[in-house]
Formats: sequence, structure tokens, C-alpha cells
Amino acid sequence: MNKKNRVYLAGPFFSENQIKRLDEVQKLLEANPTIGDVFRPGDDEYTAAEFGSFEWQTAVYKHDINNINNSDVVVAMLDYKIEENELEPDSGTMWECGYAVANNVPVIGVRNIKDEPLNLMLAGSLTAFFNGADNIKEIKNYDFNKLMTRYENVKVL
Repeated sequence: MNKKNRVYLAGPFFSENQIKRLDEVQKLLEANPTIGDVFRPGDDEYTAAEFGSFEWQTAVYKHDINNINNSDVVVAMLDYKIEENELEPDSGTMWECGYAVANNVPVIGVRNIKDEPLNLMLAGSLTAFFNGADNIKEIKNYDFNKLMTRYENVKVL
């Protein structure tokens, strides 16, 4: 029997386009037979305190950390403000990737922009990388039980 893995879907969700890209990746993950549950930061809002307050910050931070710790894998959307030609990944997403790697949670990267370089430390931390809109679609067939290394020919900086 195939294990159904829990995914922490990291990525920016501050604009309509960012949310749309995450929605597309989530649909592909949900179509994958080796995926059971997908957790998305921001979906379970902490409402017991005012947005932005210290209590809210602490609760959200701990909630997200707990969910990384309780996930089998992190899938990280590496696109940020691509509509504004800002090609560096979101800093919060990069922190989540580093935390996951440091805690032995594999990280899978996905990025729509194909021909841009990737930071060496980020590239080295990825178990698999789906680079470009067409390649991202292949994540629905990726075996999250085997976690085979998947390389893309990308320039690193």
C-alpha cells in the first residue's frame, strides 16, 4: 500500500496571482496518488488576536512551524512577484525551506520562470526541482514515497 504523504505548501500568498499559482500546484498535488493532505499557511487564520499583534505573530509562527514538523515534505513555490519582474523567491518561503532542510524534511521546489538562475544554497537544498510551467505539471506524477532526486538544468549563483 502506498503511503499518503502530508505536504506543507510554502509560498507567497499576498496577491491574487500568487494565490492562483499556489492553487494550481495544490490541485496537481491533490491529483498525485502519493499525497494525502496539503497544508497551506494562511488557510487556518489565527483569529483570537488582532492581525499583526505580537500574540497573532507568535501563534502564526508556531502554527506554521508545527505544520512543517508534522509534514513529510515541503513543496515550495519559488516564484514571488514575477508580474513585477521581481524574481527572487519570497523571504518567508526561503526561511521555511531552510528550516525544513535543517530538520530533515525534504524540500521540493517549483518555479514558473524557467530561464532565471537560482541561488546555490537553495538549489543545493532541493530534493527535486520542477522548473518551468510545463515541468510543474509533472509533480502530479512524482513519487513522494521514493523522493527521487530530480535535477533541472539551471544556472546557479
